[in-house]
Amino acid sequence: METKTLKKSPVKILVVDDREDNLFSIETILENDGYNLIKANSGRAALKILLHDHDFTLILMDVQMPGLNGLETAALIYERDKLKHIPIIFITANNYDEQYIFQGYQTGGVDYIYKPINPELLRVKVGVFVELYRKTHELLQQEKSLMAANYRLEKEIDERRMSEEKVRLLNQQLMEKNAHLKSTIEELDRFAYVASHDLQEPLRKITFFSDRICRKYQGSLDEALNNDLQKIMKASGRMNLLINDLLKFSRQSAENQDFTFVNLTDLVKEVLSDMEVNIEQTGASMFISDLPVVWGVPSQLRQLFQNLISNALKFCRKDIGPEVHIYHESVMDSNNTGGRMHRIYIKDNGIGFDGKYAEEIFMAFKRLHSYHDFEGTGVGLSICKKIAEIHKGQMLAESRENEGATFIFCVPEPNHSGVPMDTVKGYKIGELGIEAQRPVKDA
Repeated sequence: METKTLKKSPVKILVVDDREDNLFSIETILENDGYNLIKANSGRAALKILLHDHDFTLILMDVQMPGLNGLETAALIYERDKLKHIPIIFITANNYDEQYIFQGYQTGGVDYIYKPINPELLRVKVGVFVELYRKTHELLQQEKSLMAANYRLEKEIDERRMSEEKVRLLNQQLMEKNAHLKSTIEELDRFAYVASHDLQEPLRKITFFSDRICRKYQGSLDEALNNDLQKIMKASGRMNLLINDLLKFSRQSAENQDFTFVNLTDLVKEVLSDMEVNIEQTGASMFISDLPVVWGVPSQLRQLFQNLISNALKFCRKDIGPEVHIYHESVMDSNNTGGRMHRIYIKDNGIGFDGKYAEEIFMAFKRLHSYHDFEGTGVGLSICKKIAEIHKGQMLAESRENEGATFIFCVPEPNHSGVPMDTVKGYKIGELGIEAQRPVKDA
């Protein structure tokens, strides 16, 4: 047995012949075509090669060989499934009759070449099967690619189907939550109605009859009974204030049509004018710098500043006159949105509070002091926080005990708060009536 590998090429051809001269002749004819020729000098040698190597493009096999002839070798080759794809061209020196040729085709052969070999005919026939092999190989590669793409597509479809199902479930949950929220809002509206009518009516009667008894029996009541009546009236007043604050808190909402440009300098001056008596009674000094124009709801912003200034006047120190500074700065949005924020500061020199309560202080009914020391319900700052959120902003607080407190109202600049740019365009501070002025002292 002799096995020899010639030029390396993606196309491998097994040449089987018991005569070395025939092998050399075929090698010479095909050597310029760049094929990888593997030679075997017997049928058994060819079978041994095919045990380990199945990737042949074509087999050129001599029919007349000692031992196993070409037809017998071909029959044994095609018994193995892994080799059935390899075409075999028989090479023979005999011109057999049709029955013998048919036997060759029955074993799996695809063609015959007669000796002496015509070089051009051999090259053409080999070239045809080589091209067929290449096309088949390309088709197999395309089939693999299509199968892989189909697998990916099926996987993507399954994932999309699962995602759609998740979205459907989430939408269903959202609809259920919206329905629940709508029901809760309706309950809150009913509560507001009850609070404004059913609760306030008996409270007014308590206040009215207590005051009536005090006036009717003024001077004739003993001191203990008079003190008890005063406590009833004060408690009724606190209850009335609490109900009103609850109503204010529950009603803080806004529609888009409620928003407009608000000159905060003018708005704060209006608030200070409304609080003129309280400011005079406390002897407070008010310092207001230029404030910006914002996109907001005037009534809510007025409520916010009124609550914050009232707190600054209420929580003052006994040994020093109250001072309130209101000013602002423009900063980048801390949420990395690329926008800018107005930060409006309301700073006082009052009793302050422990900084650890800087977040809790905005919770409804959160009080850091007894109502015996300072009047109030603990709802005012909660209302401020809610108003800030409605304006896409936030409320912050900074303080130390006995060192005053600073409340910071953060609100987006108009061109970063959902206001169309063409709406903002053309407005300047001076055109909206804000004068360049000192930090002023207003009383």
